[in-house]
Amino acid sequence: MTGGEPYSWALLRVVPRVERGERINVGAAVYSRRKRYLGFAFELDEVRLRALDPALDLDTLRRQLEGLERVAAGAPEAGRIAGMEPADRFGFIAAPSSTVLQPSPVHVGVCSGDPADELDDLMRRYVRL
Repeated sequence: MTGGEPYSWALLRVVPRVERGERINVGAAVYSRRKRYLGFAFELDEVRLRALDPALDLDTLRRQLEGLERVAAGAPEAGRIAGMEPADRFGFIAAPSSTVLQPSPVHVGVCSGDPADELDDLMRRYVRL
């Protein structure tokens, strides 16, 4: 891994109807221990989500994702979890906790620069169309 910094990442996916197995990537989290960086971003494509499930509660989904965003940022209003170390907060974000909002497996990579750039790249490659 010379020449780069290792990082871990996971995608967050919406699975509106588990029995159908359809999913849409809506967010990504990146954690770099050496850089003490934890970033989380999300975007909801409401048209695509409604195509999978017209009854999906987008307001609740958005609130869940905004809560994860606050946890990643370590915002005090996000509660005790937000006060934990970045590695623990990443573990919280990447842990299965809902049937509708599901994490991918955790992956590893090596970045040559800023891990925030890796987050942007993951969002571009896997979330945005």
